[in-house]
Amino acid sequence: MIDKLKKIVIYFLLFSFIAFLFSRSLIDFYSKQLPNVAEIVEYKPKTVSKVLDRNEQILGFFYSEKREFIPIKKIPELVKHAFISAEDKNFYRHSGYDVLGLLKAIIDFSKGAKLRGASTITQQVTKGFLLSGERSFERKIKELILAVRLEKVLSKNEILEIYLNEVYLGEGAYGVSAAAKTYFAKNLEDLLPREAAYLAALPKSPQAYNPLSNPVSAIQR
Repeated sequence: MIDKLKKIVIYFLLFSFIAFLFSRSLIDFYSKQLPNVAEIVEYKPKTVSKVLDRNEQILGFFYSEKREFIPIKKIPELVKHAFISAEDKNFYRHSGYDVLGLLKAIIDFSKGAKLRGASTITQQVTKGFLLSGERSFERKIKELILAVRLEKVLSKNEILEIYLNEVYLGEGAYGVSAAAKTYFAKNLEDLLPREAAYLAALPKSPQAYNPLSNPVSAIQR
């Protein structure tokens, strides 16, 4: 019994060592091909420009992306926690990637399923700024490496601020403020819990859960 236990421990350690070397080689290989996270650190969002008349009344708007940048301090806790709950429950505890979620995605992929899920909020930020939207193992590795790098230069709140102002939520609305006004004609601080929860459900698929075209799917989500 003791000899069998020793063999199990030895095999486990050997497997762990091989897995470590494999992971290290993958990281070293893909690290040489990655863009710089400075583009995210120096983030300057595209916002809406208002045209006013001489009496300060709004005549119209100009924008390429409908967005109103809101500093993280002014985003209600209700909204922040709604998105964290829906997209990345361990956001404040991980270092850019969720180990359990990543393992599940890899296991599903090895069984023939599409490579999806397991992206933390940090990974989604790096993907949106620096990578293509393709679903591939290679992109996942790059996403993970960039997420770890980003977590070293920005605080959690800075990353969350970028995410909540950049995320596309359908109907031409980028960021939570634009989405709140688009779907509910409200400012963020006026949202009810169910409304904040609905907005947090949209990143998964803004079109599939659009309340105007797919009300049943939106309610189920």
